[in-house]
Amino acid sequence: MTDKLIALIKQEVIPALGCTEPIAVALAVAKACELLREAGAEPSELSAEVSANILKNGMGVGIPGTGMVGLHIAVALAAVCGKSEYRLEVLKDLDPESVAAAKKLVEDGKVKVERSHRPDKLYVLATATGGGHRAEAVVSGSHDTITELRLDGKELECVQHTAAEVEESATELSPDLARTITVRQIVDFALETPIEKLEFIMDSVKLNKALSDEGLNHKYGLQIGRTILSSLNAAVYGDTILTYAMARTAAASDARMAGCTLPAMSNSGSGNQGITVTVPVIAVAEKTGASREQLIRALTLAHLVAIHIKGHLGKLSALCGCVIASTGSSCGIVYLRGGGYEQICSAIKNMIGNITGMVCDGAKEGCAMKVASGVACSMQSAILALDGICISANDGIIEKDIEKTISNLGRIGSVGMQTTDEMILDIMSCK
Repeated sequence: MTDKLIALIKQEVIPALGCTEPIAVALAVAKACELLREAGAEPSELSAEVSANILKNGMGVGIPGTGMVGLHIAVALAAVCGKSEYRLEVLKDLDPESVAAAKKLVEDGKVKVERSHRPDKLYVLATATGGGHRAEAVVSGSHDTITELRLDGKELECVQHTAAEVEESATELSPDLARTITVRQIVDFALETPIEKLEFIMDSVKLNKALSDEGLNHKYGLQIGRTILSSLNAAVYGDTILTYAMARTAAASDARMAGCTLPAMSNSGSGNQGITVTVPVIAVAEKTGASREQLIRALTLAHLVAIHIKGHLGKLSALCGCVIASTGSSCGIVYLRGGGYEQICSAIKNMIGNITGMVCDGAKEGCAMKVASGVACSMQSAILALDGICISANDGIIEKDIEKTISNLGRIGSVGMQTTDEMILDIMSCK
């Protein structure tokens, strides 16, 4: 189980440049263009057929380095400078020349984006045509998984490797592992695994702290992080660990949602989730003088709890992913403050009993406000749990058993809110 959980983390916790829904589209487009070029042709027309949830999360979010939002510029940029080998960092080779060329493709009407009517939550069909050839690539299931390739109508072999599988020592993973592991197993793994096997988790610190610094030092998006830390608002927020954690985390989201060209360490296919899992834990560790080992174990715990809950919800849902990620960070904070398994379960129940139902209305600059709210609830839930306070099993969807409680949340998000998801997309599409 130790090897499997390490492989699971390496599969779900990977660097991502830009919001992962437009980046999933860019990955498919980049691969289609590569196939076309292998046939000796350059792309002259580009199209992307995307699922409703991809469309919802791609409409209003900034695309790195462009000063623009939306899927059209992401498609064009992928055709100009995208490399599929970079996976969720597919656009990391962008420069001013490629951005200018991509903008011209959009202006010239060479890019088309349509909604797919397939039921898949995460689906992209990218098509590149030119020189008498037509290449297609499909991303589905996960943001960085290319599942189908076609050239001129002929199916091509599609060898797919997840981020975990490229590790020579990676263990074959069950697709249900994220859902079927338990909080008990996660806690035992995070606290008992030899620390040298978990050192890789510190990459989360390096990437997400850099993104947080960027958001605090420059005026991105709604500037939620900068506003919280501003001396002008000290009378409201004060100088507390909570204020610091909220500001640090929101600043990273400010930068990312506004198109910053720094990557985030993602969780379960989302950079914002990766930010909200890690940055509050990092902030608390800094302010309380936690050791390196304590930080590593807290981050491992936080990442895996978020992965586990997302295993019940699916990669994309009508529920805000920041809430799920906040639940992971709350568990990490409980550990840093000396709590054990029972307090960790209480923190999860407190979170689920509090902000379940916050909807996802697409990726955008305003996500930083939800991130800040999630951090506040994360800290509150952790402190209550450490004081022996837990929402009762008599309340709402909370049950005595922690796994049933998480399953209830998953059912609400993946099944119960389907109509809500459609309504949100309808509202957004008609604006």
